[in-house]
Amino acid sequence: MSLGLTRQRAEELQREYGPNVIATHRVTAFDVLRRQVDNPLLLLLVAAAIVSAVTGQAADGAIIGLILSLSIGLGFANEYRSERHMTALHMRIQHTAVVWRDDRPIELPASELVPGDIVELKIGAIVPADGDVLESRDLEIDESTLTGESLAVAKLPSPTTAGWDDGSKVLMGSIVQRGSGRFLVSAIAGATQFGSVVRSLGERVPVTRFQSGLSEFSALLSKFAGALIIVTFVVNIILHRPLIEALLFCLSIAIGITPQLLPAIVSLSLSVGAHHLAERKVLVKRLITIEDLGNVGILFTDKTGTITEGRITFHRAIPMDNSSPDLILRLGLLCNEAVGVAKGKPEGAALDVATWLAPHASAELFRGAAVSDVVPFDHVRRMTSVVVCEPDGTRTVVVKGAPEAVLARCETVSTSDRMVLDQLFTDGMRVVALATKPTTSDHITGDAETGLLLRGYLTFLDRPRADAGAAVQRLGDLGVRVKIITGDNGAVARKVCGDLGIAVADILTGDEIDGLDDSSLAARIDATTIFARVSPAQKARIVRVTRSEGTDVAFLGDGVNDAAALHSADVGISVDSAVDVAKEAADIVLLDKSLSVIADGIVEGRRVFNNTLKYVLMATSSNFGNMFSAAGASLFLGFLPLLPSQVLLNNLLYDLGQMAIPTDRVDDEVLRRPAAWDISFVRKFMLTFGPISSLFDFATFFVMLVILDAGHTEFRTGWFIESLATQTLVVFVIRTRRTPFFRSHPGGFMWVAPIAAASIGAIIPFSPFAKRLGFGGLPLSFFAILVAMTMLYLALVEGAKMLFYARLGRPVAPGRSDHELSHRHLHRRAHRFVKHEGPRALGLPSSHGP
Repeated sequence: MSLGLTRQRAEELQREYGPNVIATHRVTAFDVLRRQVDNPLLLLLVAAAIVSAVTGQAADGAIIGLILSLSIGLGFANEYRSERHMTALHMRIQHTAVVWRDDRPIELPASELVPGDIVELKIGAIVPADGDVLESRDLEIDESTLTGESLAVAKLPSPTTAGWDDGSKVLMGSIVQRGSGRFLVSAIAGATQFGSVVRSLGERVPVTRFQSGLSEFSALLSKFAGALIIVTFVVNIILHRPLIEALLFCLSIAIGITPQLLPAIVSLSLSVGAHHLAERKVLVKRLITIEDLGNVGILFTDKTGTITEGRITFHRAIPMDNSSPDLILRLGLLCNEAVGVAKGKPEGAALDVATWLAPHASAELFRGAAVSDVVPFDHVRRMTSVVVCEPDGTRTVVVKGAPEAVLARCETVSTSDRMVLDQLFTDGMRVVALATKPTTSDHITGDAETGLLLRGYLTFLDRPRADAGAAVQRLGDLGVRVKIITGDNGAVARKVCGDLGIAVADILTGDEIDGLDDSSLAARIDATTIFARVSPAQKARIVRVTRSEGTDVAFLGDGVNDAAALHSADVGISVDSAVDVAKEAADIVLLDKSLSVIADGIVEGRRVFNNTLKYVLMATSSNFGNMFSAAGASLFLGFLPLLPSQVLLNNLLYDLGQMAIPTDRVDDEVLRRPAAWDISFVRKFMLTFGPISSLFDFATFFVMLVILDAGHTEFRTGWFIESLATQTLVVFVIRTRRTPFFRSHPGGFMWVAPIAAASIGAIIPFSPFAKRLGFGGLPLSFFAILVAMTMLYLALVEGAKMLFYARLGRPVAPGRSDHELSHRHLHRRAHRFVKHEGPRALGLPSSHGP
């Protein structure tokens, strides 16, 4: 009888049931366009423009419609492009399952599973569908995400078809904690219990601090805009201004104040960042994580593959019982969970594979012997045990594992045995201990792993990675402290660090951690470089306690024992070759397990954050000041200071000048410190620099009305040119903390865009469209005054900037509670079963008006 479905039958079932995905993100161009116009203020302005056109002001209505169309198109083009980039990156992260088809196991995308498939399970795998257990080899599954039960549940084959929590059922989204097995798929996609839970939560992903900060900023400006337009509209009506004209003007002011371009700026910044990171072999699963990475102050990482090469090789076998090294190697081969040995391509745990690749390793070493029972390795016992049946009929329990765990179960261990082990650790060797015990049973019984006899050690080399020392130094220069969390002995990690020139302040072991409360542990964490012999729960606790102290934490791991810590971190980082549960728990997947690429990611995150902050600070200073001036001037002038179409044109050209911000260079001294979002800092910046902008606007009013004796048209023309010049060119001052500002050199198109926007604004009043837009000619003396006022404005802002930063320093991130991680486990796991088609929704904050 063949095992598994035939390919033809599987294809029929795929057509019947569809893909094994809980949801499909299919964001079309229409969806992106809809988000651009999903703004109550904008819709009101369109309606008012239509009314204006119907009541005889068709030209004004058409101009407003054209400017709005260009503005919407600008945001659409950038957001659509960024979403396409993100979808392409997401498709590079593959989730697979080992499935029996046509009587042989093959690896397939998890999305191609169908009911009736037979799927293999191994430790660290995420169950890809609901089903019934067919085979169990000490199979235990963590179902805590679905049931809340903290303990792993043993799974055994059973003919029963009872409820979904039956001991023979496995559930999509649960994790294989121990052992291995095989199950028959009974339900996929939305028909699973996992699918039901995810649907009940909806698709809303918990927002990050960066997202909430942007939302706070949008709300802040919206409140100001709401109050401003209400007061301005009421006063204009009291002054007997035409109703439609007053409404159009007020709505135009509101559009100018609200950060219409913010989603596009953030989307473009993040997508450019994600593209840069992908070129460096860093895949980002969620765009907003890039900014989170820039906030990181501590990186916890495992040792293997980051500060070592990750290529573990067998060194030698050391007998402790006067036997031969070959006998110790023989025991290591018998107590071994590697598969594929017969084909000459062993696969499995690194130490097991390295044992089989030892120079003298061969099945000839144990010809005639057979293994009758196995208790696989787990991270609680830290051992593997087998029963070996020898050719002469004797039976022996062989135990192999972490030396501390094995020696603790030996009946006696001599001082010399311990001294040998300590020296091996000091030399930087990876070590496993081997012990035996006679038995009469073919199975591992309850006391089989006690009263053992130490037989010897197997030693392995994992050489220091040549670039690790420089990478740790670079991270330190970025203000990120690197701390090593390892299941290995602390002396081994110290030796590797010493070889690389990495200073080790202190070593804390898992046993010591258990004796500390959280406050004591927090103090020890700060002074500790290496955490040795720690369990998965202890790793997660270390991360959680560090986060509770207000530090943003990244965790790098690729094993099943790292999953809990990856979930607990602000940024979980894994590698493409990691076990399923680690890759699923991570926010970022590395194609090259290197600390240097993480440093690249941190720099990119800070660049994205600081460029976004530049736009925010621009919007809260010059742009806000100019719109405030326009509203204020309308209250005492006998005419509107700008026509609605002129306000919108000013806003459009300003936005064009700011589109280069995502490509701008960020000063090195800013990149060396973690970024922080602080809405109070933004508010203080607005209240400091907004009035300076308004001051020069009112100075322009004085020049136009008193010195140049300008009429309505000339006044609007002069102020249009001045306001656009000052609010676009001031970006060169605001974009850097350096004084004077020209010590910082803009990057990308940042030199060109603001100057081009200001130049276009100066040219438009002299173009063929000037009259239709309500502009008129100006005397040359105005431009001489304009140059002088603009230079004076930039100088004053430069001085105010120096005083502002000297007094207030950097933004300070507010404290946060652990509730920010609510539902993160479930949403991360659900993401594994989501199919992305077309541009992906970014979940960026809206810039809606009040």
